[in-house]
Amino acid sequence: MNKIVKIILVLVIPVAAFVLVAMKVFHTEGTRPSSVTPHELLIADISNKKIVDTAVSLLRSGYIVLRMGAGADSRMLAQMNQKNRSFSHCGIVMIEGGYPFVYHSIGGEDNPDERLRRDSAKFFFSPKHNTAVAVVKYDFSDDEVNKLMKVVQTYYAQRPRFDMKFDLKSDDKLYCAEFVYKAVNKAVNDTAYITTTTAAGYTFVGIDDLFVNPHAHIVWQTAFK
Repeated sequence: MNKIVKIILVLVIPVAAFVLVAMKVFHTEGTRPSSVTPHELLIADISNKKIVDTAVSLLRSGYIVLRMGAGADSRMLAQMNQKNRSFSHCGIVMIEGGYPFVYHSIGGEDNPDERLRRDSAKFFFSPKHNTAVAVVKYDFSDDEVNKLMKVVQTYYAQRPRFDMKFDLKSDDKLYCAEFVYKAVNKAVNDTAYITTTTAAGYTFVGIDDLFVNPHAHIVWQTAFK
């Protein structure tokens, strides 16, 4: 049994019943209740577009972005967070050609080759499969932001695959929070800038370790309609 299965069994069993129900309710991610009227859908879509536009307008190089997926798998993974379970995925922002792009490590159906991705911020924040988003700023100096950019570009050139074992000791494969954790700590040359979590004898980086952190400040967060 690999490490990720072990930790999920230990930390997530209390919510297993919820997950089973949620898998039925959210069989298709982003499915909206049939009772919602076309007018309500239109209002929600307009509101959600404004949310995405606002989030994108706030982004700067070196910011960290968070999102909560609409699927049961995302909610299950969020349960691994020990301090705040609001988010299930993360990435690092870099402004390129005047537009913010998000570098993030993701697996599953959304990314069949499981390699580190570079997506537009609008795509990353899409409300289609997500329920909430947040923008996080660290207390980086300008020099540290430049170093982070170089670290991220180096990782992207290598295109590591998603780490299904959630193993912090390996660098050839990275899960989402691990990518952010290692890239940021390398850029600031401080292995304790972002710290890890230990639970049930297993050490890992939770999404919440990235923002429940003395160096981090949530610039903005909200839920989609």
